[in-house]
Amino acid sequence: MTWDNTNLFADDKPADLAFRKEVREWMEKNVPLDLCHRPDRLTPADLKPWHRKLYDKGWVAPHWSKESGGMGATLTQQIILFEEMARLGVPTPFPHGLNFFGPILIEAGTPEQKAQHLPSILTGDCTWCQGYSESEAGSDLASLQATAVLEGDHFIVNGHKLWTTNGHHADWMFALVRTDPQAQPRHAGITMLLIDLKSPGITIEPIQTMRGDAEFAQEHFDNVRVPVKNMIGKINEGWKIANMVLGSERFTTGHPRNAAVLLNRTRMMAEISGAIVDPIFRHQLAQLEMDLLAFSAFYHHAAEWHALGKAPMSMAPVIKISGGEIGQKASELLMHASGPIGLLRDNLQTPEGLVNIPADLFEMRRLTVGSGAVEIQRNVIAKRVLELGA
Repeated sequence: MTWDNTNLFADDKPADLAFRKEVREWMEKNVPLDLCHRPDRLTPADLKPWHRKLYDKGWVAPHWSKESGGMGATLTQQIILFEEMARLGVPTPFPHGLNFFGPILIEAGTPEQKAQHLPSILTGDCTWCQGYSESEAGSDLASLQATAVLEGDHFIVNGHKLWTTNGHHADWMFALVRTDPQAQPRHAGITMLLIDLKSPGITIEPIQTMRGDAEFAQEHFDNVRVPVKNMIGKINEGWKIANMVLGSERFTTGHPRNAAVLLNRTRMMAEISGAIVDPIFRHQLAQLEMDLLAFSAFYHHAAEWHALGKAPMSMAPVIKISGGEIGQKASELLMHASGPIGLLRDNLQTPEGLVNIPADLFEMRRLTVGSGAVEIQRNVIAKRVLELGA
């Protein structure tokens, strides 16, 4: 079967169908063709013109309330926007300001912080990054060691952040730092600070990934002065604030579209390589398509429950686990379908445009790590839902 992101949810209500029609017609006229189906990674600067166009239309922050400058869209409308961009192969705007930090700021920021930062997030004039992970604190985030010591009206920050997506392109970072080393449990002594990355004492180094680009960066903080007014919420309450966004982040990274795009590409490459006539390959393809169909039905159900505020806490971890693993299996089957040409690191010209098979494979590796590794998500389900080991 050919996967269209929009046939994953075929029972849209009349209002949703009308909204999808409006979105599709506008995007087909306005998407920047030079950004569509790009096999290379785009930087925040590459995305800013598209970000601005969505902002002018009023669609750049569908999940924000109207009072905060957003669209106030339903979750279904948000998914429709996401799917229609995926259908045309145009990327979504850089997410860390809009999707990760913006909702935190709206929920927990002071009026002064909102006035300072929300407008530039909406326009795309300011790029944010997330300063959570460290060399010894990735999935086990409560182990972070970067410190912030309060001195008068400033915190003095020292330490190291790692695997910061586009940290070398960002203007600001929202970071978790340890403000009480003696606190028990460990997450009780963590605070969230907003750090201007142009501050003295910060060294930023890009990190090249196995895909061949520098998506990530690491930052070293040497006696960096951060004003107390840049603290989000109260001191030692950063863990609670950070968890405001992780559930919705897992909902996004687990969307079925990752596997749907790759399965379409797999079928195309199998036609080119001849793998499509192999009965074993056809069995593997059919099995993965059935898995995706089942997962898509679950995702749709979860979206409806989330919109009603009835989704159990287990749904976000399940989406994260299943969506990431199906995406990885699809990338592996794509490599198998491509045969020897799938090993080439260069872009390939196909009837559907340029593709890069190894880049797709490497990109999908991250889906079971980012936003909380799947091993951690299984632990969450085991302890908090099934009450195992309690």
